[in-house]
Amino acid sequence: MGENRSNRRQFLGQLGLMGAGAMLGSCAVVAGPNKQNIDLDVLNFALNLEYLEAEFYLWAAFGTGLSAADAGGGPVATGGKKATLSAGIQQIAEEIARDEEAHVRALRATITKLGGTPVPRPQIDIGPAFAAAADAASGGKIKGFSPYANDLFFMHGAFVFEDVGVTAYNGAATLLTDSGVLQAAAGILAVEAYHAGAIRHYLYENRTTPVAAGLTVEDVVAAISALRGKVGGGKDEGITKGGKANIVAADANAIAYARTTREVLNIVYLGGSAKGGFFPNGLNGTIK
Repeated sequence: MGENRSNRRQFLGQLGLMGAGAMLGSCAVVAGPNKQNIDLDVLNFALNLEYLEAEFYLWAAFGTGLSAADAGGGPVATGGKKATLSAGIQQIAEEIARDEEAHVRALRATITKLGGTPVPRPQIDIGPAFAAAADAASGGKIKGFSPYANDLFFMHGAFVFEDVGVTAYNGAATLLTDSGVLQAAAGILAVEAYHAGAIRHYLYENRTTPVAAGLTVEDVVAAISALRGKVGGGKDEGITKGGKANIVAADANAIAYARTTREVLNIVYLGGSAKGGFFPNGLNGTIK
């Protein structure tokens, strides 16, 4: 019991919920029979993020989202559509889509195996939320952005998510208590890092391409990175640094950045405290 209490305190401490003036609800709501099970809380938090990524890529690649079974009965995502992609980028979109779909299934199976209940898919916005993010990042220069319009815009949309996934899994590593769960999470992190590297490389190769209103790909990526950094703990980088390629976003020791759950929420809520952005009604589960 002493170890469980210690783990619980560490978990709450990293969420910023310990001490005087802690505001339950701003970062997390602790409820239900699994309130002491840190691993289940973290896995369900990750499942929400995987729902988001899977929905985006499945819609872009195939024009349809998760199956009802994989979604756990949650509401259908809004704003998704089949993207207009070249043959090569279509193949990449399909591969990543199947990866994210598999992550959803793996997380749901792991949560069930541990005796928990996978949260259903929350309401997800993969349409207007992208336009809002582009508008904010560009200072109003890019209106009506759609990641489904072409290869380049699809990769910009993918860039919004993949680096966040890497930092989220890295940040969650210290919260997990089961070595098997930690290894599985590390495996997912590695795949998300492969995705992020491929996307960052594509954007770097096209960095001088004009996007809109005098902005190049490099400018737009830098703006997205700055916006994520502003609300997500400053842990972000664009695709160039000092005028040279910056395919790997990492600290001075070449170690991937780690974000707290609060910092991740700030990004996917587009600055909202409890809901908004890609999750109009917030996440499902304990950490939301």
